[in-house]
Amino acid sequence: MTKKLILDLDTGIDDSLAIAYALGSPEVELIGITGTYGNVTVDLGVRNSLAVTELLGHPEVPVYPGLSHPTTRDGFAVSDSTARIHGYNGIGEVEIPDASRALQSESAVDFIIDAANTYGDDLIYVPTGALTNIAAVLARDPQAVKRIGDITIMGGALTVPGNVNAWTEANISQDPEAADALFRSGAQVTMIGLDVTLQTLLTKRETAKWRALDTSAGRFLADMTDYYIGAYGRIAPHLGGCGLHDPLAVAAAIDPSLATTLPINMMVDLEGPTRGRTIGDNTRLNDPVKTARVAVGVDVPRFLDEFMRRITALAAGTALVAGTSLSAGTAQSAASATAEAHPAPKAV
Repeated sequence: MTKKLILDLDTGIDDSLAIAYALGSPEVELIGITGTYGNVTVDLGVRNSLAVTELLGHPEVPVYPGLSHPTTRDGFAVSDSTARIHGYNGIGEVEIPDASRALQSESAVDFIIDAANTYGDDLIYVPTGALTNIAAVLARDPQAVKRIGDITIMGGALTVPGNVNAWTEANISQDPEAADALFRSGAQVTMIGLDVTLQTLLTKRETAKWRALDTSAGRFLADMTDYYIGAYGRIAPHLGGCGLHDPLAVAAAIDPSLATTLPINMMVDLEGPTRGRTIGDNTRLNDPVKTARVAVGVDVPRFLDEFMRRITALAAGTALVAGTSLSAGTAQSAASATAEAHPAPKAV
C-alpha cells in the first residue's frame, strides 16, 4: 500500500520545494497540506500551498487551515528578517496565479485526527513549521498522535548553533511549548534539524537546469529558489548555497536510510535564557525506551541526487514511477544538473 503523507507547512520557499519533492515521489500519496505559521501567516501560507500545488499540476491535493498563533500567545507577525529570506509573499516575490479551488472547510486539527484514525501506520506526517497543530491534536486526542506511523519534523538543532540565536532554531522558536509537548508525548518522532539540513545545499547551477526546461513549473522553481540562494548569500555566505531544510525532512520520512540518527529522549527548554533550545531530557536519560531519533548525519550526495531527479521530473511534467528511471530527455536534464553540482574529481 502506498504510504499516505500529510505536510504541515508555513509555505515559504523551502516548503514549496518540499511540496515539489513530495509530489515527485511515487512512494507516497500527498493526501493533504495543513497550514501553520512562521515564514508567513497561515492565511498566506495556505494561499501559497493551493497555488503551488496547482502550478505543479496537482490541484487534487486538499489544503486545510491550521491554527494561526502559538499555544501561549494570541497573535503572530512575520519578522522582517524572515520576510527578507522568503520574500514578503513567501515565495521569493515570484507571482503565480491564485488557485482555482478553495480551501477546505475542515480544520487542520480535525483532518489530522481523521487521517490518523483512518490510516494509522500507513500515515506519514511531516511538519516543517511551528508545531502548534500537532500540539492541538495531542490536547484533543493523544492516542491519535500515537497512531501515526511516522512523524518527521523539520526543526531544532542538537549539535550545532540555532539560526535564531546561539541555541534556538526558527521553527521551534515559534511555539516551544508545542514542540516540548510533542517530544514528551510518547509518540515516536524523528527530528531533522540544522545539524543535517545545512549540509544539503543547492546552488544556481541546479536551478539553471529547471529554468532550461522552459516550463511554468521549472521557471517558478528556479526564480523562487534563486531568491532564496541570494538571501543565503547575504546571511551565510560561507555556506555557498541555500539549505534544503524542508525537502530533506520529506526525503528522510520517505527514505529513513538517508539520515543517521541518534536515539534520545528530547525536550525543549521553556524558561530562562535558553528558551527554545532542543536538548536531551536528562530526567529520561536512562529510560530504555527512546521516543525520538535526532538526525546527526546525512548522505548528502544521494539526497541531492534524489532531490534533483524527482523535482526535475516533476517540473518537466514527467511523473516518476517507483523503481523506474526517467524518460531520456528528463533524465539527461536531471543528470546534467547533478553532474554540474557534484562534478567528478579531476585526474591528477
